[in-house]
Amino acid sequence: MQKIKKAVFPVGGLGTRFLPATKALPKEMLPVASKPLIQHAFEEAVNAGFEEFIFITGRNKNIINNHFDYVYELEKALHDKERHDALQLTRDWVPEPGKIAFIRQQHPLGLGHAVWCARNFIKNEPFAVILADELFIGSDGSSPLKDMVDAYKQNPGNIISIYEVNKDQTDKYGIIKPGKMLSESDMEIIDMVEKPKPELAPSNLAIIGRYILQPEIFKHLEVTKKDGSGEIQLTDALKLMLKSTPTYGCKSIGKRFDCGVPLGFLEANIHFALQDDTMGENAKQLIKGLANSLEVA
Repeated sequence: MQKIKKAVFPVGGLGTRFLPATKALPKEMLPVASKPLIQHAFEEAVNAGFEEFIFITGRNKNIINNHFDYVYELEKALHDKERHDALQLTRDWVPEPGKIAFIRQQHPLGLGHAVWCARNFIKNEPFAVILADELFIGSDGSSPLKDMVDAYKQNPGNIISIYEVNKDQTDKYGIIKPGKMLSESDMEIIDMVEKPKPELAPSNLAIIGRYILQPEIFKHLEVTKKDGSGEIQLTDALKLMLKSTPTYGCKSIGKRFDCGVPLGFLEANIHFALQDDTMGENAKQLIKGLANSLEVA
């Protein structure tokens, strides 16, 4: 079985839900507990065993490029002041030269188009796609991507991370129709629908921002038509592949945060702050104080 080494991060979106903050700052650089969203996603990929990282960017996204580079002036200042902990946070996680690439998505044509832009870097290898605005807290060091890699070893094919949502929220997600259960968390996928109305949804199992894909996806993206909003949907290409490629769902059992919307982003910051060794206790006291003040009000 061919090892999966490459992870693709589509980061070319405009982030309009976070305006005016994202007028100049990429949404993926917004911090959750002092760490940018894109770094959370990157570290999830590293911890799952991935070795090469491809970022699909757009205009005004150079801050992301700079974040994954060395900043010599800052490093020298921290070194001279013997601030070793801060120096470690600045550089020790940065990938080695040649392990990272940035590709410009020249037209805002959706997730499917962004993935297609990576075709010449992926070639004939299976690869992962990670959406940075989906954030997770797993148990016992697990993560959706790590669980998906394990599932892939048992059932090679397309692996899609899925998550149970409320039935009335199906029109916000791609929704799968599950087939045979392979384990407590893994299942065959026999169909999928993009954002169905609740009464038409085949389940409440939503496709979320983690995928392991076979390279044949690029051929299907080539012929996938734009949807009503003028975008090429990855879900539509995956649906075309169902007849030729085994496709499986890997159910995420951790806590999920939709950081693509302000309220989900706020919730993630609260949860991650509570788990942080340096601020967790203070964050807990702060939240208790706020809760008490709301009760009084």
